[in-house]
Amino acid sequence: MALDLKTKKNIKQHLVRKFRLVILDEETFEEHLSFKINRLNILVYGGIFSILLVTLTSVIIAYSPIKEYIPGYSSTYLKQQASFLVYKTDSLEQVLKANDAYLEVIRKVLTGQLKTVPKIRRDSILNQKQLNPNDKILMPSALDSSFREQVELESRYSLFDVPTKSTKQVFFAPLLGKITNTFNGKQKHYAIDVTAKSGTPIKAVADGTIIFSEWTADTGYVIMIIHTKGFISVYKHNALALKRQGELVASGEVIATVGNTGEYSTGPHL
Repeated sequence: MALDLKTKKNIKQHLVRKFRLVILDEETFEEHLSFKINRLNILVYGGIFSILLVTLTSVIIAYSPIKEYIPGYSSTYLKQQASFLVYKTDSLEQVLKANDAYLEVIRKVLTGQLKTVPKIRRDSILNQKQLNPNDKILMPSALDSSFREQVELESRYSLFDVPTKSTKQVFFAPLLGKITNTFNGKQKHYAIDVTAKSGTPIKAVADGTIIFSEWTADTGYVIMIIHTKGFISVYKHNALALKRQGELVASGEVIATVGNTGEYSTGPHL
């Protein structure tokens, strides 16, 4: 026990034993600076300096671009690009899901799998019983006048003309060729096949708007055009689609070329 106390006392004396550090001129031995130190002070100040140095280095690395040059750290630019790509990928997934659903409906319509298609009957008013205005004189009421103004306003900005019995739709021939297969509802062939040389221009049958212009595995490049009065024309097995969705086309304008695309194609035809 006495030996332990003596050892501790010797260690304490060894730590607190004072030394004088003197800085002299080498040539004249003139004293420029001197101060007293001991081993304990050196350990304490050295520890404090080490802690401050480590803390300052950590702060600089954490909050400055220097960390990008340290192996194992990813750059801020890469993190920003990764976040942007994640956001863009999620957006593309949503767009692809919407396009897949849209194409699935189009495929069912083209193949006849969709039995019932909801539609707006624009000519339902015309199917009502016609009244003879000479039978009875009717005075327009305020409600009738308001309804008439609303109908006239809707008709003025309508995209389609109101169908009448006296008007007839005239279609332009999409191309000159040989008809190899006609429309046959019993065989579920809801189209007319026309053969022609590959690359022959295909023209729009009437004025309208492109509502579909994409590649399909079954029928190759397909273009769908909606015309006035609600008519829709479909062009399949095209070698090249020259129009995009949303474009306006005129009657007789070239929209595609004859090809032999799609799994169901047996030769160049439309």
